[in-house]
Amino acid sequence: MRETIEMIVKAIVDDTEAVDVREVEQKGALLIEVRVAEADMGKVIGRQGRTVRALRSLLHAAGVKQNRRYTLEIVE
Repeated sequence: MRETIEMIVKAIVDDTEAVDVREVEQKGALLIEVRVAEADMGKVIGRQGRTVRALRSLLHAAGVKQNRRYTLEIVE
């Protein structure tokens, strides 16, 4: 899932070199942390959080299929 989220985020932002996606195991769930350049933060979050909500929905759907739980965080 990390590769998929990284590919999507890189397609959204202007500075693709600043994108850093990490997976961290946390309390039975897999936490995916996304770091982007400060100028691209608004693009990843989207208007009223729509873009990040869509990414979380995608992770939820994939998690149901794989019997895993994913959590997405945008880290500053």
